Amino acid sequence: MNEYIQIDHLICGGKPVVRGTRIMVKNILGMIAGGYTIDKVVEAYPELTVETVRGVLEYTAKVIDEEQVFAHA
Repeated sequence: MNEYIQIDHLICGGKPVVRGTRIMVKNILGMIAGGYTIDKVVEAYPELTVETVRGVLEYTAKVIDEEQVFAHA
């Protein structure tokens, strides 16, 4: 985790969220995957900053790096 991410079983069922909000990491990732720029994400969620969104992306990269992926035959 990093300073931007919070995981609490009482908030959004324990899904990773932006600290101090109920904005789920998966929502931000979905926006980026859908073509939003970081600035557009911040525009959609004014309580976030460019630095916060970058923190979400950094968190996600670290989580993916720790995952073990198996190829399907």
